[in-house]
Amino acid sequence: MKYGIALFPSKELQDHANSYRMRYDSHYSLIPPHITLKETFEVPEEELPDIVETLKKIAAQADPAFIDIYKADTFYPQSNTIFFKIREHQSLTNLYQSLHEKPFEANEKYGFIPHLTIGQDLSSQEHSDIVGQLKMKSIEHQETINRMQLLYQLENGSWTVYETFHLGKDV
Repeated sequence: MKYGIALFPSKELQDHANSYRMRYDSHYSLIPPHITLKETFEVPEEELPDIVETLKKIAAQADPAFIDIYKADTFYPQSNTIFFKIREHQSLTNLYQSLHEKPFEANEKYGFIPHLTIGQDLSSQEHSDIVGQLKMKSIEHQETINRMQLLYQLENGSWTVYETFHLGKDV
């Protein structure tokens, strides 16, 4: 089965992101707005309890994740994905790194660019128009997220929460 690990921000931020996603994100109906910590990975069912235990330990040792959104950006020319860019913060970086060490695989494909996707799979023209509009807007939001989620993918391509892990030692 396919799994992933993500942070879900506050309802306020999800509502703001969804105001764009419902028009510009082909995955709008598949998963709520989120910050990906671990891209899709496969886990045999018999290994899942060990993964869950590892995630409990990682979460207990992690600080809650502080996010500071400061602008809209894009991965163009690699892709036409548009996102809210998140400033790197040690709490977020440490959490990401801990999810890319044994028993998890390292992410060799991409560097960590903290972000919340608001548009993807757009035509080049539509992408250019939207990015131009968003770059003129002031986009600022800060919050601390104290939970991470292990998600699994359903047969229809949508994602659902398998388990939630509270971040920090005071839980």
